[in-house]
Amino acid sequence: MRKIFAFLVAFLSLFVVACSDTSTTNNDSNASLSLRVGTAPNYKPFDYKEDAKLTGLDIDLVNEIAKREGIELTWVEMSFDGLIPALKTGKIDMIASAMSATEDRRKSVDFSDVYYTTKNLYIKKKDNEALNSKEDLEGKIIGVQLGTLQEPAAKAIKDTKVQSNESLSVVIMELKEGKIDAVVADKDVSMGYLKENADLIGFFEEEDGSEGFSFAFDKDKQKEAIEKFNKGLKDLKADGTYDQILTKYELN
Repeated sequence: MRKIFAFLVAFLSLFVVACSDTSTTNNDSNASLSLRVGTAPNYKPFDYKEDAKLTGLDIDLVNEIAKREGIELTWVEMSFDGLIPALKTGKIDMIASAMSATEDRRKSVDFSDVYYTTKNLYIKKKDNEALNSKEDLEGKIIGVQLGTLQEPAAKAIKDTKVQSNESLSVVIMELKEGKIDAVVADKDVSMGYLKENADLIGFFEEEDGSEGFSFAFDKDKQKEAIEKFNKGLKDLKADGTYDQILTKYELN
């Protein structure tokens, strides 16, 4: 009986692991390198799903570089805060998910060259006349997406209460419902929400304190992949493809 029970537990454990994220493979029969790429597809215009298909700046850049450099990709979807742990435990080989390169993250991962830079944008309800500067946020409730660079930025504000959620959409809804006072998020991601929500407005922006968005790899383990992606980025910029992709997502 114990053997049967143990077998069932093991089977169910494997089933849960297999279903914990979603994978999509781009096959290349001539590939010299295979990579499992982690992304959190809830961060438009960088990583999101449209008609059940992965799309966004990160997705297009990685797919195009992989095609040119002979890399076979398997896309693995998960929450943003789970990406680095998945990388460190060998569940994925690379992160392409609007991840900012910071000194703290460099302690555990290697980054490619920067492919995009952005800022933090602070958002409030348009009729909230009490918030006009960052200083006005002292003692207020601020919403952020869990695991992003904006989380420590919000926590650094004096006497604030920070509420984090895996989904920025949920955070925005909490702002609209009056459950929080403000949201701090990536500026380019925020612009999409502001277009869709006329009752919200950005009232303060600042540098995000990072080097910019980069692709991440486990520390000292993916030298060949990093070289290929750095070369690929340079080639895309040189022949105009990079600018075309930026234009596609209204990022230039």
